[in-house]
Amino acid sequence: MPPDHPAADAEAVAEQVFTALADPSRRAILGALAAGGPATATDLAGRLPITRQAIANHLVLLAGAGLVAAAPGERRRVRYRVRSAPMHVA
Repeated sequence: MPPDHPAADAEAVAEQVFTALADPSRRAILGALAAGGPATATDLAGRLPITRQAIANHLVLLAGAGLVAAAPGERRRVRYRVRSAPMHVA
């Protein structure tokens, strides 16, 4: 299958999604965002038994897989929200 084929694109998205979801901490972060709505890394660290720095690293990977979107908030705080479209592709 050529790399520019739509099925190849879907396969690449699926691979990123499944890689991101393989880690239980990332699943917990997505679950917290889905249940509680948009949040900052600091907010998530208050809800989960994960350090803020570890959450920030996980959010980078989740954003790279398209599973979360970052939006600038007040006082330069970035709020993350769940994006479900990549899961539908996977």
